[in-house]
Formats: sequence, C-alpha cells, structure tokens
Amino acid sequence: MGAVKAALTGASGLVGGNLARELVRRGYAVRAIRRSPASTAHLDGEPIEWVPGELESVDSLRAAFNGADVVFHCAASVTLDPQPTPDVIRTNVAGTRNVIEAVRTAGVPRLVHCSSVVAVGLSENGLPCDENARFNFAEHGLADGYTVTKRESEDLVRAAVGDGLDAVIVNPTFMLGPYDAKPSSGRLIVGIVQGQSPGYTTGANNFVDVRDVARGMILAWQKGRSGERYILGGHNLPYKDIFERIARVAGIPPLTWGVPYPLAYLAGLLGDVQQWITGKEPLVNTSSVRWGYCPTFQFTSAKAERELGYAYGPIEPAIDDAITWFRAHGMLPSR
Repeated sequence: MGAVKAALTGASGLVGGNLARELVRRGYAVRAIRRSPASTAHLDGEPIEWVPGELESVDSLRAAFNGADVVFHCAASVTLDPQPTPDVIRTNVAGTRNVIEAVRTAGVPRLVHCSSVVAVGLSENGLPCDENARFNFAEHGLADGYTVTKRESEDLVRAAVGDGLDAVIVNPTFMLGPYDAKPSSGRLIVGIVQGQSPGYTTGANNFVDVRDVARGMILAWQKGRSGERYILGGHNLPYKDIFERIARVAGIPPLTWGVPYPLAYLAGLLGDVQQWITGKEPLVNTSSVRWGYCPTFQFTSAKAERELGYAYGPIEPAIDDAITWFRAHGMLPSR
C-alpha cells in the first residue's frame, strides 16, 4: 500500500505552502497544481509532485486529483476591493465550483475547503463568534468583494454536501508565518518593520500561526464531520497589541500613536482614488480602514478544539519566523 496522497490547490500561497510542507513532513505523498514553476520557487527542494493546472479548467483539476485520498482547496484571491471583481469571482466562486466537480469526477473520498472567518460573522453579543454566527458584514459596511465571494464559495460546498459530496470546511483567522511569498497577510509585518505605519488602529482581529492552521486542516481531513465548518484561530488581540508584539520581536520601537478614524478614512479615500486611476490595489483604501477600526471581528476555535483536537500556540514564533523568512528572501533588509 503506497503513501496516502494529498492533492492541493493554492500551494503557492501562505496556507497552501505551509500545509504542503506539513503533509510532506508527516510522510504523505503530496501533489499540487501550479500555473508556473516561478510561483512556487520558495518551495523548491520539497518533495512535492507539481502538475500544471488552473482553477478555470475542470479537466486539469481532475487529472491532478486522480488517485488522491483528499483534496485541500486552498487557492483564493484575496482583495480589499469593495465589490467582487471578475477575477475574484473567477477564482473564489467559479474556481470552487470547478474543484467540486473535479473532486466528484475523480472520485476523491474527501474535500477540505479552506474558507475564512470573513464568511462567518461579526460578534453581536460581545463574545467571540463561533461557527453559528450570523453573516452580518453588510450591516456594518464590511461586505467587500473577498467577504462576499468567500461566503458564496462556502455555500457551493454546503450545497454539494447536500448532494452527497464528503467535504469539510475550515475557517482560518488572520494567519502569520513563513513562506508568505506574495506576501499576503505578512504585509502587516513588513509594513510595520519598514516603518510604513504611522500608528495603530483601534480595531481587533484574531491572529494565528499559519502552521497551527495547517495542522488543523489535516485534523479536519481526518476527524471532521462532513458538512461542518471549523474555525481555526488563535489569539483575539487589539491591533495595538499585535503591532507592539511585531515591534518587540523585530527589535524596533513600538508605535505609540492611535490614528484618529477621520484621518485614516481620509487616507483611505486617497487610496480609493489611487486605485481608480492606476487599477492597482493601494496599501490603504476605505475598505481596509473600516476593517482596521472594527472591534467585533473576534472568534473562538472551541469547536475545532473539542471535535478535532485542534490547538494553537503563541503568536510570537510565527512573527519571528516570518521576519526571518522575509529577511532571507530580500523582502526585509538584513539586520
């Protein structure tokens, strides 16, 4: 009997790359799709079977999934655009639909769909949200293109489960750690270390080591109940707190000024104008400002801890390893 084979989409990203490495470390045979070798250069040397493929092609997905024991669907387009763009819809919604069809036609026993807590909800009672929270982002002006399409992709998976597909949904929070080649969420660390942030915002978020999420995804595959969603999170922290932790780990002075919301929103408006002119997503826009001042984006992983045996550690090692990785790859200057 050969090694268990896991197939992945999105291995070029933060969660997919760390998941691939964790699966390899545990002795699983890993196959991952990619558009080009350049997109996964940071994983060179890992014993991963790379196959050409793209979310737009059910045939290429099916070929990549054939013979797999599980498919982890990690590919996603992350954006702060206020509305779903065609590219985001194509990746997050149509791409998920194609993955579901390919999993079915390839006869893969289980799909683990990597969603996000942006598909869950905002706290309405002062307590961290669990998996049953009401999807209420529109009421708070936070139903942006990413939020809406991640929720729609979850709906597709749940509908497929209703039609007999064996699938589990995981909802990671804000992930930090190494192998963030884009970078994605690591932009927070890079920005603070490079001095791009004048101060902190007064909102909050839930922060987790991406490697804890990778281990949680494997547990979801092995122990998760079909059709269920599991929040994979860590520490609920004000942005002031996480900014201070990043500064402490990086060995730089902490930010001591709380940016007033009107000033931040003005910067966001300028970012909106910049994006309208250039077509490129700016460092700050009005969507990112609204998220930065939201205090109710907080979550609990109690269900995953109880049902899967999920656990998370301190966030400082994730920050430290991310900084070390960014320095080694020229994304931050050497000390």
